[in-house]
Amino acid sequence: MSEVLKAFERSDGRWGLRNHVLVLPLHSALSATARKIADDSLGAVAVSHDWSGEVDGDFDRIVKTFSGFAANPNNYATLFITIGTPNELGIIELAKTLGLSKFEVLNVAELGSMGKVYEVGLALANSLVKQARLASRVNAPWSAIKLGQECGGSDALSGITANPALGVASDRLVDLGASSVLGETTEILGAEHLLAARAITPEIGSQIIETVARYERSINYEGIDMRGAQPSRGNIEGGLTTLEEKSLGAAKKAGNAMFSGVLEYADQVSSPGLYFMDTPGHDIEQLTGYGAAGINIVVFTTGRGTPTGSAIIPTIKVATNTTMADAIPDLIDLNAGTIADGLNMLADVGSDLFDLILAVANGGETKAEKGLHHEFSLSRMYNTVIR
Repeated sequence: MSEVLKAFERSDGRWGLRNHVLVLPLHSALSATARKIADDSLGAVAVSHDWSGEVDGDFDRIVKTFSGFAANPNNYATLFITIGTPNELGIIELAKTLGLSKFEVLNVAELGSMGKVYEVGLALANSLVKQARLASRVNAPWSAIKLGQECGGSDALSGITANPALGVASDRLVDLGASSVLGETTEILGAEHLLAARAITPEIGSQIIETVARYERSINYEGIDMRGAQPSRGNIEGGLTTLEEKSLGAAKKAGNAMFSGVLEYADQVSSPGLYFMDTPGHDIEQLTGYGAAGINIVVFTTGRGTPTGSAIIPTIKVATNTTMADAIPDLIDLNAGTIADGLNMLADVGSDLFDLILAVANGGETKAEKGLHHEFSLSRMYNTVIR
């Protein structure tokens, strides 16, 4: 297929692979109204969450997540729904520094009722959607692609089929000048030294090691033996026997490229290369963090099956085995199980996945998008203690 990438150019030089109008509530009580606006609109999208404005140990992390998600380059515009607190205004101001240029703000206190918020919000959302539809894709550089790597429900074939196939596609993208991000700190426990050996500098290698050690220290402080608790029951039922086996398979998503840096959760991906991001293993929290980081496309490998998707990031699902791929065809975009079946070579499936990434980047719909899977979950690290 033709290796031409077309995307939506943003005013700050970033690139969107989608042109969404996002309706973003900044208080949990506004989530239902945001969803109703999106559902009744001409094509806006919305997310729900459980944050009610509390200021605790996770406040900065939550602000960073909301602002980055609002400013993701896949958004043509963001419609904020607020109750008018200074903290909400702070989220919007931070989003502007991250590249958000087109937005509207609806304040329920000013409008006087949820019904009025819905009425005005629906009119605004429809107007923005009509504007977004007038935009055209233009030729884009490979650096426009910011790929997020994810796996969920790993099985015994994850490290043999889907994950190394993603590694092949990731290496090719990085070689062309794109960005690729490996996340899920819990998924590389026991394999971190192998990734560190591929860092472009000793300092970056040390950062990878310390990121994993930091997470383990936080878990051990709570009295949890992470290494003794893994792999999970689902992983075991899928055929995995040890944490190291799981981690070695998960790490294969990153291919063979050198690591250019380490990112904290929801840090912006600003330069081409391969990166490691400190994210939870929880699928939806990781995907939300990717959205906040400006990642604009995700490949999600799965051995047990998962419907997870994002309101703003096209999420490509790759099956590790044919049995599962055949069982849930409405969720799976590519079956890498053909490698284990002896029908295809790893390099060929990796090439097919690269082609699929390009097709989706150019506007092709994923199964998750067709199924309207718009999962969103805020990542929390601390007990909620108001300060």
